Amino acid sequence: MITRRAALAGAGALAVPTQAQDLRSLKSIAAAKGFVFGAAAATYELKDADYPPLLLRQASQLVPEYEMKRNVLEPRQGQHDFSALDLLWNFARQNGLTMRGHPLVWYYANPPWLKPALQARRDETLLAGHIDAVLKRYALSSVDVVNEAILPDGTGLRPSLWLDAFGPGYIDMAFHAARAANPKTRLVYNDFGCEQGPNDRFRAAQLKLLDGLLARKVPLDALGLQGHLNAFGKAVDQKKLRDFLQEIHDRGLAILVTELDVDDTGGPSDIAARDRAVADETRRFLDVVLDTPATVAVLTWNLTDRYADPPDEAPLKALGWRYRKGPYDARLAAKPMWDAMAQAFAGRRIAY
Repeated sequence: MITRRAALAGAGALAVPTQAQDLRSLKSIAAAKGFVFGAAAATYELKDADYPPLLLRQASQLVPEYEMKRNVLEPRQGQHDFSALDLLWNFARQNGLTMRGHPLVWYYANPPWLKPALQARRDETLLAGHIDAVLKRYALSSVDVVNEAILPDGTGLRPSLWLDAFGPGYIDMAFHAARAANPKTRLVYNDFGCEQGPNDRFRAAQLKLLDGLLARKVPLDALGLQGHLNAFGKAVDQKKLRDFLQEIHDRGLAILVTELDVDDTGGPSDIAARDRAVADETRRFLDVVLDTPATVAVLTWNLTDRYADPPDEAPLKALGWRYRKGPYDARLAAKPMWDAMAQAFAGRRIAY
C-alpha cells in the first residue's frame, strides 16, 4: 500500500541499519520528524546499572509502569504515598526527560478500601480528590485520565466500581476534574482494541464515546492507542486503522501510542523468525499511525524484554519461553523491532 508518507519520502527514505544503532537514537529520529518517543519505566528497573543509560539514550519521555496506579498511590484512604512516583519524577527531571501519567481512573488496580467506600457513600471527591492530588503535584505532559472504559467486544461500557457509583457520567467527571487541577496537561482517553483485526464494533464504540464527550464539551485533548499487538494473531488491517485514525484527526483530537509492544506468543521456537514477525507487525502499525498528522507521540511498554512478565501458559514456562515484545532483548541488544521503528519514524512527515 502506497501511503502519503511513502509518496513524500520516496526512494530516499532513511533506513537505519543495525550497525548504526549506536550512532542514532529512537528519540532523535522521532524528534527530527516532530514527535516524541518514550517508554514505560519503573523504579525497580532504575536499579539495574546498565539499563538507565540505555533508557536515557533512547527515550525522551517516561510513563510510570505501576507507580501512578491508585493502589500504589493511595493504599489507605486519604493518605497518598508519592514516594515511588517521586523517584521516577526526579529521575526524569534530573535527566531532561518529560513524563506522562497513567492512569488516573481505571476499573483495575484500585486499593481494597475504595469500592466499599463508594458503596457506602457516592462521594464525588473519591474520584476528583485523587485526580486533584496527582495533577497538582506533577506537571505531566499528558495523562490518561480514564483508561479502558469500553468492553473489549464494543457492546458498551466496561463494568467497574466507577460505573456502579456514578453511572456513565464518571468519565465526564474525571476529565472536568483533571482540567480544573491542571489546565496545561494534555488530557487523554486511553484504550486498546482499535489497532489489529477488523474490530469494527469496538472502533464504532470508541467513536461514539468520543463524540459524546466532545458534544458535552468535556475537556478531552487526545486518544491514546495502547498499541498492544500480536505478531501471530490478527494482523493490522491498515485500511481500517487508517480510516479510524482519520476520524480521530477530523474531530480535532491528537493521537498518542501509549503502550506499544508486540506479543510473539504462538510463534515458532526459532527466535529469528519471531523477531522478524514482531518487526513486521510493528512496521505495519507504525506506517499507518505515523502517516496521520494527529500523531504526536509513540511510547513502548518498556524498551527491553528483560522485565517482561513470564507467560501464563505452563507449556511455555516449561520450555523456558521468554517474550520478545520490545525493541531490545533481555541482554539489552537491539532487535529487528528497533530497525522497524527507526525506519518508520524516519519516514514520518512533519505536520504543519
